[in-house]
Amino acid sequence: MKIFIGCDIEQIGRFDRKNEDQAFLDLVFSKKEQEYCLSNQNYAQHLTARFCGKEAVIKAFGSAGIEDLTYSDIEILKSDRGAPDVVLLKELECPAVVKVSLSHSGDYAMANAIVILN
Repeated sequence: MKIFIGCDIEQIGRFDRKNEDQAFLDLVFSKKEQEYCLSNQNYAQHLTARFCGKEAVIKAFGSAGIEDLTYSDIEILKSDRGAPDVVLLKELECPAVVKVSLSHSGDYAMANAIVILN
């Protein structure tokens, strides 16, 4: 078993008005992610946190030598418990467990990701 980590931080202001850029939303976020984020009054916080989550996951996999993941290969949804769940939409050659933590406060959102490969 090998463990890899990734992190990312972004300014929430970068995602203000992104709700008006459907091409960007479709490139980066799944329909389910868009529905969740845009249903919140503070949608920019939620978009930014998920973007950070995807970046952190990509960085963790990159540390493992897996560098062909894109934003659209990763979906971060809210579980029944309220915690973020990562769904890999692209099948990988080796089984992976992916955990992510998202946070936002003030002007920033951030995420940490852990990837466990067997």
